[in-house]
Amino acid sequence: MDHICHHAIILYACGKRRHVGGQGEMMTSDMHRRGLLTALPGLALAGAAAPLAAAPGGALATPSLSLAMRLRVLIGAPQELGMVDGVRKRVIPITGGSVDGPRLTGKVLPGGADWQSIRTDGTADILARYSLQADDGAVISVVNPGYRHGPAPVLARIAAGEVVDPSLYYFRTTPRFEVAGDGPHAWLGRTVFLCAAARFKDHVALDIFAVG
Repeated sequence: MDHICHHAIILYACGKRRHVGGQGEMMTSDMHRRGLLTALPGLALAGAAAPLAAAPGGALATPSLSLAMRLRVLIGAPQELGMVDGVRKRVIPITGGSVDGPRLTGKVLPGGADWQSIRTDGTADILARYSLQADDGAVISVVNPGYRHGPAPVLARIAAGEVVDPSLYYFRTTPRFEVAGDGPHAWLGRTVFLCAAARFKDHVALDIFAVG
């Protein structure tokens, strides 16, 4: 008998949820507030998550961000490669630039490039490869994947070379660095980084943060 009542309550709740208009929404919301739906065994609610179990040994650290460097990467004219499997491919040559601290200063070496795949919705799937040279002469290689997307009118303004407020579009990357030896820059090869970027007519600005 309890088994039959249990299923009847579920069917009643689901049936009310399917009503067109606001009444079904109000019914489900009211039941949720009173704990009726969440109390039903085996009934999972979308968006409801069980409390996270404590990590063995103590609470996990909350990551922090600290600015490691600011890059100004000079770029040349895009080289259009055409459509591949419905995706527009192009390469943006990297011609130089600067690196300012607080944790690294130097320059961007010419010869790298940004390989981009532009999706039909305008999203740029980015993979940049280039090298930096620190002030002490050390050469550091960079692989920097990420995404840029936003409203079509905003992307059109960027493509036209206008200066656009970076808050109007999404441009984030996750750079990785490689450096030879165990010198003063070895930390770059064992740290996770996040980057907020902005696209301008002749360069890309990147604020690169170390994740602590």
